Amino acid sequence: MTIRVAEINVPKGRTLSSIVLTGLIMTFALMVQTPPALRAASSHPRLVPATPPPMGWSSWNSFSNTINSDIVIQQTNAMVSSGMKNAGFQYINIDEGWWGGQRDPNGNIIVDAKRWPALKPGEHAGDMSNIVRFIHAAGLKAGLYTDAGESGCSFYGPDLGPPMPHTGSEGHYDQDFLQFAQWGFDYVKVDWCGGDHENLDPAVQYAAIASAIRRAVKTTGHPLYFSICDWGSKSPWTWAPGIGGIEADIWRTSGDIVDPIVASAPPKNRRATLKAVLDNFDRGIHPAAQHTGFYNDPDMMMVGMRGLSDVENRLHMSLWAMSGAPLIVGADLTQLTELTRKILTNPDLIAVDQDSLGLQAIKVAETQPGLQVWSRPLANRGAHAVLLLNRTAEPARISVSWAAIGLDPSSPASVRDLWSAKNLGLFSSAFAASVLADDAVFVVIRGTDAPPARYEAMSPANEFSGGAKLESCLQCASARSVAIGGEQSLTFKIAPIRKAAFLQIEYINRTPKAITAQLRVDGQVPTNVLFPPTGDDPEVGVIALAIESNQTASRSELTFSSYFCASGLSLESISVMGTQ
Repeated sequence: MTIRVAEINVPKGRTLSSIVLTGLIMTFALMVQTPPALRAASSHPRLVPATPPPMGWSSWNSFSNTINSDIVIQQTNAMVSSGMKNAGFQYINIDEGWWGGQRDPNGNIIVDAKRWPALKPGEHAGDMSNIVRFIHAAGLKAGLYTDAGESGCSFYGPDLGPPMPHTGSEGHYDQDFLQFAQWGFDYVKVDWCGGDHENLDPAVQYAAIASAIRRAVKTTGHPLYFSICDWGSKSPWTWAPGIGGIEADIWRTSGDIVDPIVASAPPKNRRATLKAVLDNFDRGIHPAAQHTGFYNDPDMMMVGMRGLSDVENRLHMSLWAMSGAPLIVGADLTQLTELTRKILTNPDLIAVDQDSLGLQAIKVAETQPGLQVWSRPLANRGAHAVLLLNRTAEPARISVSWAAIGLDPSSPASVRDLWSAKNLGLFSSAFAASVLADDAVFVVIRGTDAPPARYEAMSPANEFSGGAKLESCLQCASARSVAIGGEQSLTFKIAPIRKAAFLQIEYINRTPKAITAQLRVDGQVPTNVLFPPTGDDPEVGVIALAIESNQTASRSELTFSSYFCASGLSLESISVMGTQ
């Protein structure tokens, strides 16, 4: 067997700007994929997959507030015929402009019967259930839009047409979200134009909306996915994960990536730009918030829109997949070129984006300004997505070491190029590529993960607060776990976290529902963490998450506590895997 370190040339592309991250902890998966060093430390832990980020299409970027039933039908048909549905795209999202702000005397939304007609016998014009049934009949899911304020973006700054007041849901949260669920919608995007102009607090308003969504789901039994669109106002990555008890959501981290480019309307000079792609990618990197079904949203993709080259489209797709972002396409699906369709449906990139660990990429190396390595661990044992980026004006050789991404440097690893769909071979300790100026290489590296440092919950070095206590746990390697809930909390006191690392959490949730707990690292703002059920005869579950720290003291403290005073959760251990 020959092991080599090689250099490859790649087609010209673009790069992304740097994000300075310090001390990252990530939980890493077990189950069948568990490294041998971890298998010996635990009985039969089961990887609990995170809900993946949504994939679909949204009307705003290509149709602005001209959206109507005919357009939705065309886009639905195109998603199916293009192969996007088979590739995993599933949402058809009707964005701003679908209604004019009128309500009846009881406060119910009045729908324009001409724009939203009956589509088959027995239906009534002006009923949004008509278009939902059409979308569902195509095997897809339907999304709708509203605003957190009393009036939405169509009033404060309409892109096309006259201002339309009262197009928000403030004062009607319960009524509107119940109506959306009764119509059959599966997804709701809630904008912030009204909330912003009214000087509302986004954390407060979106928590109220989340509660209204939960009540609507409980009443109808119909799930309604929550998309928060407050443009990064007041750092939603610090409060949006699991807000109001929601078990999966996304939140915008920046402003709109582009003003709508509507083929049939002015202005004609609008164009998608790579600068906007890179800016939104940069602003969307908040790995501490992205885990267990909660995702940063850098906005809709512009792949296939006027202004981007094929190479730039490819890089755009790479950046969104690398960051585990929602893949919501904004282009007119009826106008996609064959190459654009192939870019959007690349199975290797979609697999990275939808990976069941649900984590986000981090920058693990920058040997000199502009020569960057971004890495993201995947669910399969020893698998890591890696993006090599050259942001300089000259070609350069960029290398990634196994140690930098958490692999055992003494073991060889295979490398697969995701755009060429070619296996490049087996390499020892590092992989290098010659990358042209403003270019990138996207690979998955599969090797052996470095042995972790394991910390048991029952350790006397830890701090038990609020009545947290040891429990018998026959399924646990240590035969003990620590229950948290109500006022109970557990603080792991471990070696200081001063560089990138992976963290694995083994737990038991004996209840039939997911439990949200909070994790605070070294006194920082806590993040909400979702712990799904592990069964009536509970087995040990494993989840993954990312947190940041820059600890200079002799130890780091990881405190787990209850959220909403929920009970039924026990922790068995955490395992930290470092990178160098």
